[in-house]
Amino acid sequence: MSGSRLQVPEASGARNKEEVILLMLCALSIPSILPFGIFRLYQHNWLLGAIDLTLVLGMSCVMAFVWYSHRVRFASVVVSLFYSTGMLLMIHLKGISMTYWAYPTMIATFFLLRPLIALAINTVSLFGLMALLYGQVSTLDQFTITVSIVLINLFSYIFSKRTAIQHGELNRLAEQDFLTGAGNRRALERSLASCAETQQSHGDTSLLLLDLDHFKQVNDHFGHAAGDLVLVRLCELIRERVRNSDQLFRYGGEEFVVIAWGASLQAAGDLAEDLRKLVAATVMLEDCPLTISIGVATLREQESPASWLKRADRMLYLAKQSGRNAVRIAE
Repeated sequence: MSGSRLQVPEASGARNKEEVILLMLCALSIPSILPFGIFRLYQHNWLLGAIDLTLVLGMSCVMAFVWYSHRVRFASVVVSLFYSTGMLLMIHLKGISMTYWAYPTMIATFFLLRPLIALAINTVSLFGLMALLYGQVSTLDQFTITVSIVLINLFSYIFSKRTAIQHGELNRLAEQDFLTGAGNRRALERSLASCAETQQSHGDTSLLLLDLDHFKQVNDHFGHAAGDLVLVRLCELIRERVRNSDQLFRYGGEEFVVIAWGASLQAAGDLAEDLRKLVAATVMLEDCPLTISIGVATLREQESPASWLKRADRMLYLAKQSGRNAVRIAE
């Protein structure tokens, strides 16, 4: 076990795509709305100018909130409500000439929120818009506006839904080991960070670091194709024993990690021993008995993912040093 492989990022400064989209929309909205607000104040149109400047102030506050807190979902709902409410107020005060703002406003909602939530907010906005237009335009014009907005929302919903499905599939493939189907190193780092963040709500969570003993000899004597089959079979055995809530990851080469959510140190130790016995009793390759060594550690309070993984790695090292085919637990 090399110490260089144990560097798990404790906190990532990178912003996810939802944050970037929200910050960009706010950053684009501010210079788009601010000139109108200033011009209306200059014309002594105090009410409309105040609405514009309130929207600008609200967007600025949202940007600061997201920048420092990273709580993008709550902020996205707030921004969507800002957009929709501002649009309806403008139409109410300025008249039907402002109706064209409904189209970019509703499309922007699909960029910020999940498709179904965006559709629900836009549906409410549409009813509000129809109430404002009632009696001010002809029945044909109102019907035309309604149909066009419905179609815009329908197309946006379909596009957003397809994009979300494709994004989820790409994320799944990006976080899956191509050979064994287990989570890869990227998925492991994300799950370790999630364990640390949600430690109190999930109780004890334990980590098992497994390594196939003398795996290099398998590749040397039987070939890499046989070695690959052994790795696939090992993952199948692990999945047969662990719970549905447990997670399996390929850490590197012949090393694997199991995160046992809600498992105490004793329960994780029992699981590790069961896995050790199961592998030892299973013929995964003819004329080549195989065993595993396992290090076990339970996440401590306020412990970083890197420290947690390092303790499990230390236990795995001790299991190897004691003759392999063994389990060692970090007390």
